Amino acid sequence: MKDDKITRRDAIRYIGAGALGLVAASSRLETLANGRVQADGGDGECVVDRRRDPFTGVENSLLGFGCMRLPLAGDGKIDEQIAEKMIDYAYAHGVNYYDTAWTYHGGESEIFIGKVLKKYPRGSFHLTTKMPTPVVKDLADAKNIFETQLRKCQVDYFDYYLLHALLDEEKFQKLYIEDGILDYLNEQKAAGRIRRLGFSFHGSVGFLQKLLDNYPWDVIQIQCNYLDWKGDEKAEIKYRMVTAKGIPVIVMEPIRGGMLAHPNADAKEILHKTNPKLTPAAWALRFVATQPNVMVILSGMSAMEHVRENVCTLSDAKPLGGEEIDALMQAAKYIRDAPTIGCTACRYCMPCPFGVDIPGNFRIYNELVESKRIPYLGDKGTHDFERRKRAFFNAFSHIEEKATFEHCVKCGRCIRKCPQHIRIPSELQRIRDLSDALKSEGAQ
Repeated sequence: MKDDKITRRDAIRYIGAGALGLVAASSRLETLANGRVQADGGDGECVVDRRRDPFTGVENSLLGFGCMRLPLAGDGKIDEQIAEKMIDYAYAHGVNYYDTAWTYHGGESEIFIGKVLKKYPRGSFHLTTKMPTPVVKDLADAKNIFETQLRKCQVDYFDYYLLHALLDEEKFQKLYIEDGILDYLNEQKAAGRIRRLGFSFHGSVGFLQKLLDNYPWDVIQIQCNYLDWKGDEKAEIKYRMVTAKGIPVIVMEPIRGGMLAHPNADAKEILHKTNPKLTPAAWALRFVATQPNVMVILSGMSAMEHVRENVCTLSDAKPLGGEEIDALMQAAKYIRDAPTIGCTACRYCMPCPFGVDIPGNFRIYNELVESKRIPYLGDKGTHDFERRKRAFFNAFSHIEEKATFEHCVKCGRCIRKCPQHIRIPSELQRIRDLSDALKSEGAQ
């Protein structure tokens, strides 16, 4: 059997007896020369769409499996049994693009995905990892990291390799240009150990323009979703800038860290009224898929139901119409108007040197806002205020006391790391001010 072909029988053999139940649900499968596993039956089986890399003609699955938010076991480590079944299901339903990084899951993500994909023919999947810009020290460190990544992922080459999380122009200049890391990575590309070279981006429009104008790139990964399309992230502008250069786009955060899977009631209502058949997560994915220069949409899936829904959402994904786009823009306005904190739980801000669980505090606060359980001081003395006050303190009691917002000292180190540009100390102080007010004698 050639490396670039796989039949359903082969897929089942590679997946193994433990996951046969997942593949058995698939209808008849036929082999395509580029390794695509595709349903040929008429029973409604979902198979992910493909989009071509314009530089190579190679087909990537429109849905990319992001390995930053894999399911966790009780010890906080990757639940490898469940995660492997999820990847096997995705693979059997056409997903051939897998995205990991040096920092994901404390360094375990690359090891895990390398181990799982090893059972499949190398030519049947595309693997992406990244040079960890926030932690790499110099050229010698970069060389060691790259060689280690090849070993961890158990591959001889990476299909796509990205400069991770470009945010700071000065840091890019120092590491990648002055220290020579970009030259080194281009040497690895010339040697065939990197097939396509690009970067993931969280910086300013001006920084992006300089990168586009001064260096050749094969692919660029940006944060893009309907909330950020017209928002502070300027996703539409960045998408059009990259597209104008003829470079394909990979999208991260299409559901904004899960936020768009659970929008507030007003946003959910207008989406349901426009098309009740689509879930909020499906709306978000379909919006990104409507953009023609998007080659891959990454989703950090943490449960089997996420994989199943996303596979079907991006199977025969028709572009959204004008009325649907209008509904999404209205939903985005409702979401922006809500007093939530725009954290995606990427954890790039962590660890906090003072032990604060930054994304954990923000998650609890946002859940209180979205469920309308935030106490407003103007309601003091009412039964509803007392109920909300109890809900507030009960919710934050689930975080270890030493990790709560009260321990933020405003050192500001987290601000430089946040790809969402959140003024983290100010937001933690906002929560603390509310807490202090609720504890004060006047709020009793």
